[in-house]
Amino acid sequence: MSTRRNAYVRRRTFAVGMAVGLAFGLAGCGGGGSDEKNQPEVSASASRHGGSAPSAQEGQSEDPLAELRGPDGLVLKVTSATRDGGGFVTVNAELKNDGGKEAVLSSQLTGNETEIMKNGQSFGGATLVDPKGRKRYYVLRDTDGRPLTTTGVQSVRAGDTIPVFMQFPAPPDGTAEVTLQLPTFSSAPIQISG
Repeated sequence: MSTRRNAYVRRRTFAVGMAVGLAFGLAGCGGGGSDEKNQPEVSASASRHGGSAPSAQEGQSEDPLAELRGPDGLVLKVTSATRDGGGFVTVNAELKNDGGKEAVLSSQLTGNETEIMKNGQSFGGATLVDPKGRKRYYVLRDTDGRPLTTTGVQSVRAGDTIPVFMQFPAPPDGTAEVTLQLPTFSSAPIQISG
């Protein structure tokens, strides 16, 4: 009987020790609590909705390059369009819901290419149009077919703003003005810098 009692005490002591260890581990990962309220909410909105955060948005001006109006009060404010040395253009924007209720993003934003559609909700349907060169540039994809855009954003709550990025092949060096098109949104001309 004392052997059974000793085994019970050992199991109980082990369980209590594990619970205390897990509690300290979770407390260490939890952050500062009240400090989180003072953090900027730039990337928090995207991760809350399961989206990926954009790359650093350097060289942005206060005024947007363009505003594309969409359904349900959605507005895409293009903050920069930068030509990178690697032969691509990165478009950074903010998607804001100016409507009075949560806006669910249309699946049309993903585009209709099978390879992009199988990777979930994205901005893969976006295109840059070079009116002078008469060419259309589609969103780049990685080697697994995933679009190089913000992904996973299903909806935007009323008043929320979500950072968005899209990468395209770069038009020729002489081309500075292109038109950004996004399904279900108005289109707008934008200036490429760099």
